[in-house]
Amino acid sequence: MVDPKDRQALTPSRGVGIPDTSESKDFFIQRDDYCFAGTHLIIDLFGADHLDDIETMEQALRESVIAANATLLHLHLHHFTPNGGVSGVAVLAESHISVHTWPERHYAAFDVFMCGNATPDNTLPVLKRFFSPDEVKVTEHLRGKMPLEPL
Repeated sequence: MVDPKDRQALTPSRGVGIPDTSESKDFFIQRDDYCFAGTHLIIDLFGADHLDDIETMEQALRESVIAANATLLHLHLHHFTPNGGVSGVAVLAESHISVHTWPERHYAAFDVFMCGNATPDNTLPVLKRFFSPDEVKVTEHLRGKMPLEPL
């Protein structure tokens, strides 16, 4: 649970496309001449194993959160029948990791979005270790990317 005194720090920037210049930190990331809200990874695992094992999925998500230096707020998983697929989300202080699996196709779709100092790329080795995919495809999108405003 988020400490009430930290809630202000988790509040998004005020205004559309205008970075918050008040004392509260908005967790936007600055690089070179631009800033952005966070890194969003779309991860496809092909030829993967253990996609119908909800305990394995829970452990993989928990270890992914730790590897990414993120803060887990809530984890919810649902096991479907009859195919055994798993869908769920790890809600993070830094955003989320979501998953949907199709074990009959040996395919899993992960969505990893994190802001601040979290490192979403660090989830990849964890997911590979737990699910042993034959192939991994990753698409990266910098959410809310905008030029830095002169102060």
